[in-house]
Amino acid sequence: MRTPSEQVISMKQILKLILCIAFAVQMGWTQAEDVSREQIKGLDEQVQDIKKDVIDLTAELSLLEEKLLFPSNTQVSVFVSTQEGDDFRLDAVQVKLDNKIVAHHLYTFRELEALQRGGVQRLYTGNVKTGDHDLVVSFSGKAPAGGEYKRSASYSLTKKAGPKFVEIKIAGPDAGEQDIRFKDW
Repeated sequence: MRTPSEQVISMKQILKLILCIAFAVQMGWTQAEDVSREQIKGLDEQVQDIKKDVIDLTAELSLLEEKLLFPSNTQVSVFVSTQEGDDFRLDAVQVKLDNKIVAHHLYTFRELEALQRGGVQRLYTGNVKTGDHDLVVSFSGKAPAGGEYKRSASYSLTKKAGPKFVEIKIAGPDAGEQDIRFKDW
């Protein structure tokens, strides 16, 4: 049985081979002089099949790469969500883990709309040793009245064997004292 790194290498080789075949088919198609409609249609279907195979292989390659880079026993993922129905406009979020900035994100209008409709964004995935870690989250945005609104909060993260997921729920000034809430599982 191959190791995951050997699987990634072979998947890359397969992907290159498929791309070469698709290029050769495409070149042969453009250089042909007396090609019937049925032959063109058949070649087009073959190219579409190859494209689908490449997309499938790329997705599988991404999953393998994630498993190699972030093994489940050391993986920590941090997600961001906002309070539904809140008129607060989130502009930026920064995450520090053990006093090191691990993520920073500036929000576009579309991303903010998705968050306000109940969406959740994966902001960070990384490897962390087991034990206790300090997680500090800072955000800035605009209050419904138009003023700038900034907050920061700390959270003690306890990492055990297996993956760890932390959700950071951000709310605007109307939420009261709990404008940043943490939930882990």
